[in-house]
Amino acid sequence: MEINYIFQQFWDGMRQTTWLEYIAVFAGIASVWFSRKEHILVYPVGLINTIIYIYLSFKFHLPGEASVNFYYTVMSIYGWYIWMKKNDQQDTVLHVTWSDKRMLLYQGLFFLFFYVTIYFSLVYLKENFFEGAIPWADAFASATAFTGMWLMTRKKVESWYWWIATNIASVPLYFAKGLVFTSVYYIVLLIMAMAGLMEWTKRAKQKHA
Repeated sequence: MEINYIFQQFWDGMRQTTWLEYIAVFAGIASVWFSRKEHILVYPVGLINTIIYIYLSFKFHLPGEASVNFYYTVMSIYGWYIWMKKNDQQDTVLHVTWSDKRMLLYQGLFFLFFYVTIYFSLVYLKENFFEGAIPWADAFASATAFTGMWLMTRKKVESWYWWIATNIASVPLYFAKGLVFTSVYYIVLLIMAMAGLMEWTKRAKQKHA
C-alpha cells in the first residue's frame, strides 16, 4: 500500500509539473555538469536555475530554499568573476585544491551559523506566514547548500561533500511539497555530485603532484 501511494504521488506530481520547473531542472543539471568540468558556463546557466527556483520556493512555502537560491544568484555572479580572473601571464588564478585545517574549521562554523540562523527564522515564519514550512529539514538543506556554494567559488574539493548532503536532504523535502520532478532532479544531482567529487579529487591530486 505504501509503495503504491508513493508511486501515485510521484505520477500525480509529474503530471502537474510546469514548464517553468522543467526549464529550471534542466538548467540546473547543465550547470552541475559544467561545474564538474570546471567550465565557466556553470555560472550563467546556473543563474537561470536559481532565479526560477526563487519564485517556485516562495510559491510552495519553502522560504529557506528561496533564500538559498537568492544566495546562489549572488554567489554565481561572484563566482563568475573570480573564476575568470587571470594573472599577468593570462593563466587562471584559481585552481581546484583541498581545504587546509583552518578552512575546514571555517566550513563547520559557516554551516553552523547558517543552520541556526535559518532554523529559527523558519520557526518564526512557520508560525506567522508559512504554515507548510519544515524548519529543521529546510534549514539543513539550505545551510549545506550555502556552504557548498561558497566552497565552489573557491574551487575546493570539499564543496562536493556539502552538495551531496544538500541533495540527500532535498529529495524528500521537495517530494513532500509536491514538486516531484524537482525531487527526481535532486537524485540526478546527487549522482552528478558524487561524480564531481571524484573528478575534482583527481584534479587536486594532479595539481598537488
